[in-house]
Order: sequence, then structure tokens, then C-alpha cells
Amino acid sequence: MDAGSLGGLLLAIAGILAGLLLEGGHVGQVAQPTAAIIVFGGTLGAVMLQFPLPTVLAAAQRLVRVFLHRSDNGEAMLRQIVAFANKARRNGIVSLDQELSQVADPFLRQSLMLAVDGTEPTELRRIMEVQIENVTENEARIPAVFESAGGFSPTIGIIGAVIGLIQVMQHLDHMDQVGRGIAVAFVATIYGVGSANVFFLPAAGKLRQRARDDQRRREMALEGVISIIEGMNPRMIEIKLAGFRGAAPRHAGKGRPEPGQ
Repeated sequence: MDAGSLGGLLLAIAGILAGLLLEGGHVGQVAQPTAAIIVFGGTLGAVMLQFPLPTVLAAAQRLVRVFLHRSDNGEAMLRQIVAFANKARRNGIVSLDQELSQVADPFLRQSLMLAVDGTEPTELRRIMEVQIENVTENEARIPAVFESAGGFSPTIGIIGAVIGLIQVMQHLDHMDQVGRGIAVAFVATIYGVGSANVFFLPAAGKLRQRARDDQRRREMALEGVISIIEGMNPRMIEIKLAGFRGAAPRHAGKGRPEPGQ
């Protein structure tokens, strides 16, 4: 569970409701099903018009990554690559064929498979960089869906408010109901602006950050495998790949590790 995402959403909603209550209002004033149907139904329809249906469905599935995410900065992958480098240095890169079934990351597994098959470093880099570009392009569409929803919902909220005002204007002969009707009409605007700035746009930013972290791990995996093919010292590989994590290697400042470590 991403405590920051869940806590931020709850804090934003609590702050808005607390302000409403402090002004003497009550939750029932903003709990308007009609406004919710107009805003969220209209926003979903606009998003489906802009993006292919598979992209919209993929975005809905990825929504869980805003709140549930494995905290992995690449440390486990770095340790695995260094272990592979040590084994390849002792027994040759073909010996890594026995380790492929233990590699959970599909990108790293495919890169190692090509390396074991004798692919040249230049060709391997070209093949896997094409895959990185394709995956990155596909991943970029997911945050774009939520950004579009954040752009559409405030405008659709205004449409909902105008619809409400039209209904109010038809009953000007009952002035005691006009003020209440206007208040209800503007709830749609609250839904539109609130959902955009409290959920849709922040969710897009979080998913873009997740995608960038995944891309960085793929780049680290590619550099690690190519370094193994080129016969680079495992210690140097560790130092090189630590830069992708923005962290110092585990043995930094501790002297040279013993052979086989």
C-alpha cells in the first residue's frame, strides 16, 4: 500500500469537507447523485471518444498502481545482475542459461537469453532499445488518459451547473426555491473541479513516475547484461548500475571485496 497516495487523497477530501462543515454546511449539500452522473458519465464518454477502448481499459487496470505498488528501487535486480556477472566470469556466459528460469523480470530474462545465445553487444542493445521505446510509448498513454479526464471534468462540471440553472430559471415563480436550486446546480462544478485536481491529475503524475521508474530498471538491466557480455569486472558493474538507482554501491567505502563476493 502506498501510504502517500492513500493518505494524500483522504487528506484532500477531509480538508474540503472540513471547510464545508466549518462554514455551517453539511455533507448532504454536496452529495448529489445527479451531478455525479453528469460529471463522471460525461468525462468517461469524452475519454472513450479520445482514446481507443483498450487504452481506456488498460488505464482502469493500472489505476490500482496509484495506491498499491511494490517498493523496489532496483536493489534486488542489481544484486542479481552482479551475481550473474560473477558466475559468468567464472564459468562463462553460457552457464547463465541455468539461471533464466529464476529471473522474474521479463525484460532482464529476455536480455540474458539473447546474451546466452551469443548475440553481439551492439545488436543486443539495438534489439532491446527498440523494445524499451515501444514499452515506454505504450506506458505513456496510461497517464495521458487521466490527464485528459482531468481536463474534461471541470468543463463538464460547468455543463452540469448550467443544466441545473436552466431548471432553476423555469421556476422563478417560486423564489423560495431559487436559492436552493442554484446551490444544488453548482455542486456539479465542485465535482468536476474537485475530481480533476484531487484525483485525476495527481493520479496521472503518480503513474508517470511509476512508468519512469520501470523504464530506469529496464535501462539498468540492459546495461548490466551488456557489461556482462563485454567481460566487465563485477565490481565495476555494480558501481556502474548504482547510478541508475541514484545510490552508492553496497561496498562503497569498504575497500575491495574479496574474490567471489
